[in-house]
Amino acid sequence: MSNMLEVKNLKAYYGPSQALHGISFSLSKGGITTLLGANGAGKTTTLRAICGMVRAEGSVIIDGEPVTGKATETVVRLGVGHVPEGRGTFTELSVEENLRVAAYTRRDKAAAARDLEMVFTYFPRLKERMAQQAGTLSGGEQQMLAISRALMLGPRLMLLDEPSFGLAPLIVQEIFRIMRRINEEAKVSMLLVEQNAALALELADHAYVLETGRVVMSGTSAEVRSDEQIRKSYLGY
Repeated sequence: MSNMLEVKNLKAYYGPSQALHGISFSLSKGGITTLLGANGAGKTTTLRAICGMVRAEGSVIIDGEPVTGKATETVVRLGVGHVPEGRGTFTELSVEENLRVAAYTRRDKAAAARDLEMVFTYFPRLKERMAQQAGTLSGGEQQMLAISRALMLGPRLMLLDEPSFGLAPLIVQEIFRIMRRINEEAKVSMLLVEQNAALALELADHAYVLETGRVVMSGTSAEVRSDEQIRKSYLGY
């Protein structure tokens, strides 16, 4: 199976300080890969580097297209939807306006209209709250809106940064179930950054463990889950 994303020897910098030290990993088409690690390991920076949001060196190839050093808009146009930590919705706008703004750059308006209907099949709660101001939604609904905004771009690859952050366990399980449906039904590949390692390993097929900007372990989710050191450090048993 060919790769949707190939990252080789990726280095990233915030000013003079280096945050990633030559990490390499890949994500197969239609797959779900998770990046695990403690706070400050470089997980969020990896997503930002893929999107062209931080200064980076090395090779990032999305579906055969090299994107290192390209503008964020170019990466988005290749079919990459980024769901940042902290939701990233327009809190002053309504739910419907948030979704329409997300699809604004799409030329195929009929496809965008179809995707809006698709979003509502995944998140019927948002349809009920179309006219509601996004800032007044619950945390779980705001996360649903953030994922929906990324879907309105018609992505082939979604980058999800801590989708469970600050949410009640039942809501998290619901969102993760819907993410699996999106992956299987809409054939969207996913790169998932997640503090909740147990949940992430349940959803993903492959995992990479980061420590201080380096990959220290990788394998199938089953292999990573059964590693004693990982269990102690990240899974708590």
